[in-house]
Amino acid sequence: MLDHFPNTPLAQRTAPAIPQHPNLFKRILGLANLGLVVLDARKRIVLWNQWMASHSGMAASRVEGQELFDLFPELLGQRLELAVHSALTNNIAAHLPQALNRTPFPLYPSGTWGGERVEQSIAVTPFSEGRERFCLIEIGDVSTTVGRERLLRDQAESLRAQSYVDGLTGIANRRHFDVALQRELGRAQRHGGHLSLLLMDIDSFKAYNDHFGHQQGDACLAMVAEAFAGKLQRAADLAARYGGEEFAAVLPDTSAEQARQHAEAIRACIAALNITHAPAASRPNVTMSIGVASFDKDRLNDGESLLRAADQALYAAKRSGRDRVVVDGDAVTMAE
Repeated sequence: MLDHFPNTPLAQRTAPAIPQHPNLFKRILGLANLGLVVLDARKRIVLWNQWMASHSGMAASRVEGQELFDLFPELLGQRLELAVHSALTNNIAAHLPQALNRTPFPLYPSGTWGGERVEQSIAVTPFSEGRERFCLIEIGDVSTTVGRERLLRDQAESLRAQSYVDGLTGIANRRHFDVALQRELGRAQRHGGHLSLLLMDIDSFKAYNDHFGHQQGDACLAMVAEAFAGKLQRAADLAARYGGEEFAAVLPDTSAEQARQHAEAIRACIAALNITHAPAASRPNVTMSIGVASFDKDRLNDGESLLRAADQALYAAKRSGRDRVVVDGDAVTMAE
């Protein structure tokens, strides 16, 4: 700076004057990519920028001088009215949480003025000019951000759902089965209700795979799963692929006898599919053996014991001839 005034006393040296641009601030307000509204102490609109005009369909000349809540009566009693009152009366700034109201102002994508409102972030800031009190309302369009967050949530939910679904058969997978069994066991333990578990296995499935190949074997698994799941009508019932050619069902509020009836209906349904079996299989068509176990507060009162009992019943069904249902505790003649 000293080099510009080599012969001028220091006290007399001043910076060059800044050129005045009367329309500069109006131009800046017009370029702002957010809504700017200024209210006076009587809540009348004294500034309404171009962003507000293009997103509301109302020019500044139409709204300036009007009281904000006369112009938008739907804002009365809302969080924004309280924020404006606090700003003008108590000089308190506020940022409105979106969780309460995502679209308080009737604002739409620029030039549309109808349809779905843009989602908004709103800040209210008090300020004074001389002795007069004003408040600035800043309104941002966060629709894109919110949409991106919603998409990410949907994708996360989809991935979470996929992690609970067996990719081949479309029914619940082992992970989902384990979670459901523990949840329903906890409920039965707390309330002393009924709970039954089915473990089932396609008879001689290795022979089927060896004869027809894995691709047709997968088709067989999918067909059996669809038929099995279709026999469980209640929303609380869970059909799952337990692993390989094994399937399982969690049946809340179901006694041992009711579970036997469900299992018999499933067994008969699979037999009725009339899927031709491999020549080496013990039966001409694909069949299923099923083991049943039910919650007992004294004996079968946890997941491990319940699964063990159902597995033993399934083994007994296999040993006694296949294509049958065995309930835990049944006296079965073991035979091939």
